[in-house]
Amino acid sequence: MNNLSEHLNQPDGNAVKDIILLLVLFVTLFMGGLGSAPLIDPDEGRYAEIPREMLEKRDFVTPTLNYVKYFEKPPLLYWVNAGSMQLLGQNEFAARFPSALSGVLTVLLTYIAGRIIFERKTALIAALILGSSAGFMIQSRIILTDMLLTLCLTGALFSFMLADRSKDRNRRLFFLLFFICSGLAVLAKGLIGFVLPGGIIFWYLLLARRWSILTEIPWVTGLFLFSVITVPWFVLVSLANPEFPHFFFIHEHFQRFTSTIHQRSQPFWFFFPVLLLIMFPWSFYLPGSLANAWRQRRASYGSTFFLLLWPLVIILFFSLSSSKLIPYILPAMPPLALLLASRFKINRHSRRPDYITAQLILAIIMILAGSVTILLPICKPLITFLQSTGHVGNELAMMLSGPLPVITIKHTLLPGAVFLFTGILLIWLVRIRSGLILIGLLCFFGILLEIVLSMGFTNYMAERLSSRSLARALMQHAAEDTVIAQSGPRQGMNFYTGKRLITVGNPDELAFGSRQGDQQNWFLSHEQFFVQWLTGRHAMIVVPKAEAVLYGVSISGIKPRILADNGSLLLISNY
Repeated sequence: MNNLSEHLNQPDGNAVKDIILLLVLFVTLFMGGLGSAPLIDPDEGRYAEIPREMLEKRDFVTPTLNYVKYFEKPPLLYWVNAGSMQLLGQNEFAARFPSALSGVLTVLLTYIAGRIIFERKTALIAALILGSSAGFMIQSRIILTDMLLTLCLTGALFSFMLADRSKDRNRRLFFLLFFICSGLAVLAKGLIGFVLPGGIIFWYLLLARRWSILTEIPWVTGLFLFSVITVPWFVLVSLANPEFPHFFFIHEHFQRFTSTIHQRSQPFWFFFPVLLLIMFPWSFYLPGSLANAWRQRRASYGSTFFLLLWPLVIILFFSLSSSKLIPYILPAMPPLALLLASRFKINRHSRRPDYITAQLILAIIMILAGSVTILLPICKPLITFLQSTGHVGNELAMMLSGPLPVITIKHTLLPGAVFLFTGILLIWLVRIRSGLILIGLLCFFGILLEIVLSMGFTNYMAERLSSRSLARALMQHAAEDTVIAQSGPRQGMNFYTGKRLITVGNPDELAFGSRQGDQQNWFLSHEQFFVQWLTGRHAMIVVPKAEAVLYGVSISGIKPRILADNGSLLLISNY
């Protein structure tokens, strides 16, 4: 501990050494066991299948999913995933690797920027906070466009901050990096890639009265670089697909923000508890850190004020949107990690009331969470609550209280004990003044929580939320002329089988693609597919268990054969 303390307290420690240590730690955490769990539908199956189809067709302009056009997102994630699969093979690790790498690089960017804006110790603490926030780690290990977007936006906004601070020749370089990263952000997730940084910078210039900086930006070169990155794909895809501009810009941007067309409506305050969870256990120190940052907002050339506006604009923007998902606020985490680190550095040897209050509240919640976790399998009111929360909650309830429960007290005892023990240690730490021990304990707990959650998910839930076992059974039993179908899109089925499947019933996110060209033989109603089921030709379909009755012997006269059962879906055959 003394050696670690001496290393952290060196004001000008070697940056390269710090980066190597952070790389070793977070590459191990973010990428260890990355390929152990099957791809989860719909997101992971989708973002693995689209690049697989790109590689198969050698078409990197028009994205397709289940071999129909799919224009909901720009192509950057598809391209990097395709490159990863080309190098590492078409497997789970290769599909997840770019997202995990984006998470690691975001941690490193936070360290580098923190070292320049503040100093080395704050930068190290910020990197540890961000990397050990359980929600950030978990979402880095899932294939999502949001983690790649977070990396690009973090690069763009830190570049602008450093340009604003610089008074030498590096200023122009940082401005150009801002345009490059903003262009990549647009290719990662569309117009949000410049709307968010543009909005943050606008409010910073307005409130800090820094309009003069606009005259110092190399607009011509910067916009040229931005255009070189963004324009070619948008032009090429529009020329190849005239229907693209209206769908992408109107349906996927304007209507997504202003309406509930995507059925992702949540209350305005949705992201506040989400932020509490994804930055756990550090989030309990956020109120004091934000208050301290507000008091210090004019320090560090206005950088502290910029770090305050950055998450505020992002959270308010998505709170006003009619479409809300948990990963949307990932780009708010790097600046919050720096503000938390600055507060921890100030308070490392103090007992300020707000600091102690946050620690005691966290300790009490840890102790309560540990008790609930241990008693989870026998807590009937909680099981009843889970059953009412939707598909995933109902699946968890079944695992806790089904005829053959797979999660029992012997499985919950260890994680519950970790919560309890951490809570007790936090209370004990109130009595001493070691900020280093507190930071170490919270880092250790966050990392341990992520490992436990990942292992538990892989062992007990992943197969139920994935199509992998069904796809493997299908490949074993399907002949060359077998009719293969799925009730609604099951994106993982395409990835694991490498085949196009008939979609029966609601086409969901494939609705747009189903209307492009002649797709009538590939998108059928249940009644239309039922005709094929009865023809005598070999047919197989993946259905939710509740839909299996549609193919029962009393209705069709054919006794369906169950070929695979992953707990929530069935693969059935008509003989």
